[in-house]
Amino acid sequence: MFLAVPPPPVAVVIDRDDDVLHTRTALAAHHPPSGRITLHPCPGTTSETGLAHDLLVALGKPPLLPGRFPGGRQPAWEAATAWMTALPVTRLTVLRAHRLTARRTMRLLQLQARTGIHLTLVCHRPHLPAALHQALRTADYSVTADIEAARRHYYGTPTAEPPLADEPAAPANRWLTLPALDRLVSYDSPRPCAAPCMPPPIVWRHRPPPVPLTAHTAQKVAHRLHAATAHPRLAAAVAAALFTGASLQQLVTVRPHDYDTAAATLALHDRARYADGCAAYPVPPWASVFLRAAACFTRLVSGEDQELLVAPGDRGHLLRVAETARLRPPQPPAARRKGPAGRVEWDWRERQEADRYEVMPASRVRPSRR
Repeated sequence: MFLAVPPPPVAVVIDRDDDVLHTRTALAAHHPPSGRITLHPCPGTTSETGLAHDLLVALGKPPLLPGRFPGGRQPAWEAATAWMTALPVTRLTVLRAHRLTARRTMRLLQLQARTGIHLTLVCHRPHLPAALHQALRTADYSVTADIEAARRHYYGTPTAEPPLADEPAAPANRWLTLPALDRLVSYDSPRPCAAPCMPPPIVWRHRPPPVPLTAHTAQKVAHRLHAATAHPRLAAAVAAALFTGASLQQLVTVRPHDYDTAAATLALHDRARYADGCAAYPVPPWASVFLRAAACFTRLVSGEDQELLVAPGDRGHLLRVAETARLRPPQPPAARRKGPAGRVEWDWRERQEADRYEVMPASRVRPSRR
């Protein structure tokens, strides 16, 4: 999964005297909403995974991905690649590049080849160390020691559009109560379609459509999800639940080809018609970044035949992501709570419906004709 067009040449900045001006200038350029990331690798680490974790933190995300993975290896580089592709990030500046091993540098070059970012490596030494020189032998790169040229690499060409406003990195303490999450924990059990399926646009027959989020609420939800998890699929699953009102079981039916980026639709499958059958749902703009990241991540990790959003065993992880982002469905009154105060009750609506069917009024019971 590499770009058809070669990425721009790598820029190597020589900070001969380890001047603090270079470091301050590079750190000041860090502004993810404008597409600029400055990575200051954690000192004392040499692992490739550790560098990926540093990159996820620079993107404003927790460094660890929840869940189990084949071979026990966290797909941290795949997650970082997916987020940098979807956000999108256009510039990555890496400080202390003279400390990078050849394998860590190769990881950064692979990241650039997959995303097309402008990669700048800042070497705080008079000359390139052997490991960095070895890794760059196969790359197209340029070297500069001029601070103004370095600044242009850090910032890029100024755009006409004003940068997006900064938002707090951590989720707010107050809960957002969202009725669209009422069915996330549901008793229905749709299954994916075995044969090719081209679902029509959703027609809401058996349940009302979820109320679209206001622009302000959508912005808050997006920022909370970005800060709550580094896992693209889990973040996309929560986002999809909010604009489809779907259950976890129905979200499991989605495959990568069910997300149509050109039409901005997401197809969910429901052969047994537990809800409204197989249907394509319009994707609101605020949610598209999460689905793009999930699609990229899934293709990097497992391919087209795997779930795009969640697997059947991801229920606990999915609910924890939503709770970390302080997102929940409407809660029961205090007198009707089943669990301790403060714990989110995800199945309250389902329990209400089950209770209504279990206790039928005597006036609705038809007498026998025998």
